[in-house]
This record gives sequence, C-alpha cells and structure tokens, in this order.
Amino acid sequence: MYRELDGWHSPSLNKHMEIATYGHYGFALLMIPTAAADYLEYERFQLIDSISKPINEGKVKVFSVNSINTESWMNPHMNGRDKGIRHQQFNEYIYNEVIPYIKSKTGPTTPIIATGASFGALHSANLFFRRPDLINGVIAMSGCYDLTAYTKGHYDDNVYFNSPVHYLRNLQDEAYLSTYRSSGHIHIVTGSGSYEDPDSSRYLSSILHAKGIGHELDVWGQDIPHDWPSWRKMLPYYLETRF
Repeated sequence: MYRELDGWHSPSLNKHMEIATYGHYGFALLMIPTAAADYLEYERFQLIDSISKPINEGKVKVFSVNSINTESWMNPHMNGRDKGIRHQQFNEYIYNEVIPYIKSKTGPTTPIIATGASFGALHSANLFFRRPDLINGVIAMSGCYDLTAYTKGHYDDNVYFNSPVHYLRNLQDEAYLSTYRSSGHIHIVTGSGSYEDPDSSRYLSSILHAKGIGHELDVWGQDIPHDWPSWRKMLPYYLETRF
C-alpha cells in the first residue's frame, strides 16, 4: 500500500500539523481521529489495514489528519470559551488548508467523504453539515452528535454551531438543505453493545428525517461494542458496498 507522511505549519492553528495519505486513486476519504488521538491512530489500530482492499484497488484515497482535542474539549485546564474558539480554529484548518491539500493530491472535482469513530464521528459529521459545499458526505461511526456531552456545562455560539443536533434542528436555509439532500452519502452507523449510544444516532436521524434529508441509519447489534473491532467491520463494509 502506498503511504506518505506530510505536514506543514498551520496558520489556522499556529502549530505544525501532520497528515498521512494512503493509496493513489479514488474518491478522498478524510479521517478524523477519536478523542485525544493523532493522525496515525487509524493505522495503529489496524483500521487502515481493514480497508486495504478498496485502497489498493484504487477505489479510495485516504487522508488522515491530526486532532487538537487535547487543546479544546479534552483539556481540563482550559475554560469553555477558549475550548470553543480552538474547535472553530480546527474547522478552519480543515476547510482552508486540508481540503485544498486533498484537492491538490487528487483533483478539483474529486468527492471528499469525511469519516471518524466516537468523537471523530461528531467532528466528521459537523465538518460535513457545516460545509457541504466542500465535503460531499459522511460515514459517522458510533458518535454522539450533541457537543454539550463534552463541554461540561459550557454553552455559547461556538458550542451551538458545532453541535449538529442543535443547529440542524433549526436550520431553514434551503441552499444547505438541498445540498444535504443531493449528497447520497450520509451514513450514520452505530452498534448496540457495550458503551455504544445508539439513541444518539437515532436522534440525529430523526432530525434529518424531519428535514426531508435522505440518509442511512444503521444500528448494528448487541455484539457490536464501542471499540476498534467494531469500526474495523463497519468502515470496510461501507466502502465496499456503498461506493
């Protein structure tokens, strides 16, 4: 499998940020890490190995970025306002730096699908729903899409506008809604086993349904816990059957 490690000093975040690329061709899969992890997390936990077939066949080209969650919601020493500001800077890094990088390594019309597990599912869904003009779909695995679950009581505009179940509930802008409806790739996947929260996925699904936004809600069984073996089953299944 082709593998390339790269990075640059991010103006949005004012720090060096790494990115790992796997594969040569195909649509672009933008992977957002879980919790406090880094850009090689999906490789370490064999999720990249689990999708080696579509990568090697040229179906998908993977781009895995670093997280800054330890500088925002996972940092117990920051106040809530600063955490929200840092989260917004991460969004700007993705939109203004990572997306152009992906386009330079693929092509101007190459579709980009965001994906992530756990906290990475919230990030990937949020990145798509905020900018569906830049990101074309999402495979969100085992997520909670209410950011207040992580904010320890803090609530402001940066929380509201990064919490999909909050802003989507009130969204009336037809330009956004029609772009969501034309995506064809909104996949919300969860298990029902230990430490999973399928009701979070069902709630997001109910909001999308009320807005007439086509999507796939896929609730797997009690044998699917909130853990890496589950995501090593989910992601290859979706790449091989939905794209």
